[in-house]
Amino acid sequence: MERAEIEALIPHRAPFLFVDRVIERTHDGLVTEWRVDEQAFFFRGHYPGFPLLPGVLICEAAVQAGAVLAALEPRDATAPGQVPVLVKLGEARFRRMVRPGETLRFAVTLDERIGPARLMTARVTSAGKNVARVGFTVAVTSTADASGGELG
Repeated sequence: MERAEIEALIPHRAPFLFVDRVIERTHDGLVTEWRVDEQAFFFRGHYPGFPLLPGVLICEAAVQAGAVLAALEPRDATAPGQVPVLVKLGEARFRRMVRPGETLRFAVTLDERIGPARLMTARVTSAGKNVARVGFTVAVTSTADASGGELG
């Protein structure tokens, strides 16, 4: 699955879309990739002279991958006109720094479904080396709720 198909599933767009492709899908998970652009705007101010990918963007990319997974659920689980939004960021553990030009791989699993909530875990690697593990919850909500209303 390439970028255009991903954009059809989630509302994120450049420069804040961090899922380049879905490379594998199973019944309870998927694997995505994101190539970290050397010219990305955030490197200008995040450790000038020694640019590092901010950990919060690793978390964001993981959540976006999880949003794709939630959007790919059968339509009886995710109705048309609904979007997955972050409602909880759990434990995040970072193992190594990420530099410009690396390609990150996000293996996301759906651990539990509770009503509109999807509890997920992402394991992040680069060149086969562990980068991070992130636990998070997304809720599938109507676009009206996501535009400023409170979530359940």
